[in-house]
Amino acid sequence: MTKLALLPGRSVLALTGADRVGFLNGLVSNDVAQAVPGRAVWAALLTPQGKYLADFFILAAPERLLLDCAASHASLVSARLARYRLRADVAIEAVPLAVHAAWDGAPDVPGSMAAPDPRLPDAGWRVLTSEPVACNAEADDFESHRLSLGLPDGVQDLEPEKTVLLEAGFDELGGVSWTKGCYMGQELTARTRYRGLLKRRLLPVHGPSLPPHGTPIAAGDRVVGDMRSSRGGVGLALLRLDALDQRLHAGGVALDVIIPAWVRLPQPA
Repeated sequence: MTKLALLPGRSVLALTGADRVGFLNGLVSNDVAQAVPGRAVWAALLTPQGKYLADFFILAAPERLLLDCAASHASLVSARLARYRLRADVAIEAVPLAVHAAWDGAPDVPGSMAAPDPRLPDAGWRVLTSEPVACNAEADDFESHRLSLGLPDGVQDLEPEKTVLLEAGFDELGGVSWTKGCYMGQELTARTRYRGLLKRRLLPVHGPSLPPHGTPIAAGDRVVGDMRSSRGGVGLALLRLDALDQRLHAGGVALDVIIPAWVRLPQPA
């Protein structure tokens, strides 16, 4: 049975104007032209130095692009895009659409705009509606589903102006285009990939009772990472790659690192 949950922590920005696709394409990590009706694109906005600022899903509608983003990031995203608009024929505004997640089946929501979550087939669907709809699940249920797949949540799991996209799985999860051409922050992203500079990864961890966000994770006496989001006994942690084969603990709790099938880790030299 398909589950449908309202995500009250999400907002929608609309980009209109003849230059909207090319304008956004020059600023974000993925190929905006791939967003067409029924197909969403996941992308990130970076600093000029290539560090994470915000991420969002891009859905295409007639005459506009819709950005499904964290509500707490909406003002930042809008302001950053407006800063680079210059003479481009683009307008940016918040629109009153509600964001839902659907999983365990395709949604059937009349009058909605829906597209599969582009990160993983099991992630489900993104659903935008202009009117209230009946839901059979809660946002916390989707949170558990997300964590079970090892999917990052930008607000909880990534650090603005610090996180490198490949640490958070943007490569494997289809959040970066390696062929579309230049965008803001591209140089560091490409260098990290082609020179094998990655030292840390955001990975799922299991434990009987996970400690709160920010708790240091240690291997013996050495701090090798910290906790990010969690629910129940499943969470995400940013961990040094050279510590994955060691016994880890955080806040007095032993942690097991779980490597999802979609994750590609560097091969030992």
